[in-house]
Amino acid sequence: MLRYILRRLFFLVVTVFLTSLLIFAVTQLLPGDVARVILGREAGEAALQQLRQELGLDQPLVVQYGRWLGNFLTGDWGQSYSTDQAIRPLVMERLGNSLMLAGLTLLIALPLGIGLGVLAGFNEDSLLDNVISVGSLSVVGLPEFVTGLFLIQIFAFRLRILPANSSIRPDASFGEALPMLILPALTATLVLLAYIVRLTRAGVIEERKKPYVRTAVLKGLPWRTVVTKHVLRNALLPTVTVVAISFGWLISGLIVIENVFNYPGLGRLLTFAIDRRDLPLLQAITFATVLGYSLANLIADLLYAYLNPRIRYS
Repeated sequence: MLRYILRRLFFLVVTVFLTSLLIFAVTQLLPGDVARVILGREAGEAALQQLRQELGLDQPLVVQYGRWLGNFLTGDWGQSYSTDQAIRPLVMERLGNSLMLAGLTLLIALPLGIGLGVLAGFNEDSLLDNVISVGSLSVVGLPEFVTGLFLIQIFAFRLRILPANSSIRPDASFGEALPMLILPALTATLVLLAYIVRLTRAGVIEERKKPYVRTAVLKGLPWRTVVTKHVLRNALLPTVTVVAISFGWLISGLIVIENVFNYPGLGRLLTFAIDRRDLPLLQAITFATVLGYSLANLIADLLYAYLNPRIRYS
């Protein structure tokens, strides 16, 4: 097991390094002049050249990349071009908000999606199976802003039990922010639900037809044991992959949902950085997202090895 973990950690480091190269290259290829965006259209060439020298934009790209990566790894993420604020506290604050929303979303989506998938899988082609499958697919087909506005109309305006605005304080704890997290978390849950349900259903149907499951039933094992220790242990492997892939989207990809609910997450900060061509801020957000995504995949690999011990020895 230790060898398996070390190998996955090595792949994680290689992936992060290659991704950092890609992030730096893509941000350098973005159209527009950073110096002109900061100083405005009326700035003279001398002022533009001086600002480029101050920001280090006139140095070779290799030097810029080395300085950026070295500073990032040591905790110095630089200053924002557009706000002149330190980037690291700003990104970490927004990342904390996104992690709260992602955590609540997974806390709702995983039990609900897996439970519905198991029900559908053990009742294949029945009325219950059709209702669960069609219902989950119908919800995921709606645009996120439509789902969000619908939930606001029902729970905020008609029932008046949840706030329509999710603009939380910068120092708000999870308990204080919880009422304002529920509606955006439900919106993100409805997007994920169909994928989790369908994969779990397919895995359950495939596993319950295998000989080892029939043998376990014939041996007289309790049905709960057959489901939890035999069927689900293998049926959930594809679901683990989907959840790991979705984690990066939950951290910085909820741009529409965050704008609908006015939630100060990493996605809104990303659009802010793109609009103002704030390269240091854009690079920091993207790299932080990649790190989160890579860690989520590492956890998924470890769960794979736990659920299927054959993987760690292959």
